[in-house]
Amino acid sequence: MTDINAGQPLSLNQYQQLAQKTAQYPGKGKDLTYPALGLNGEAGEVADKLKKVFRDNHGEFDPERKEALAYELGDCLWYIADLAIELGYSLETVAVMNVNKLSSRARRGLIGGDGDNR
Repeated sequence: MTDINAGQPLSLNQYQQLAQKTAQYPGKGKDLTYPALGLNGEAGEVADKLKKVFRDNHGEFDPERKEALAYELGDCLWYIADLAIELGYSLETVAVMNVNKLSSRARRGLIGGDGDNR
C-alpha cells in the first residue's frame, strides 16, 4: 500500500478501498462484531483525548492535541468504512444517505429532538 500525501484529494470511496486492504480480523466478511466493537473503542479514545484537553489544558487545543485527535478520528473512519463494506455500502453512498436524511429533517424543522423516524 502506498502512502498518500496530506492534502492530496481522496474520495470517500478511494479511502474505503485503500483502508480495506488493511482489514484483517476474525470473521471478516461474515461478522460485524469486530468492526463495531473497534469503532466503539476508537470513539472512546476520541472522547478520552477530548476529556484530557479539558482536564490538562483548560480546553485549549494545541497543534499536538489536534493532530492526536485527527489520528483517532481516522481510526474511527477506518471502522466506519469497514462496517459499510460489511453491509454492502460504499462510504459515498452512506454519506449521501446521511445528508439526505438530515436535509429532510431540516426542511421539516426536525433537526432537534430524538428518534430515528422524525
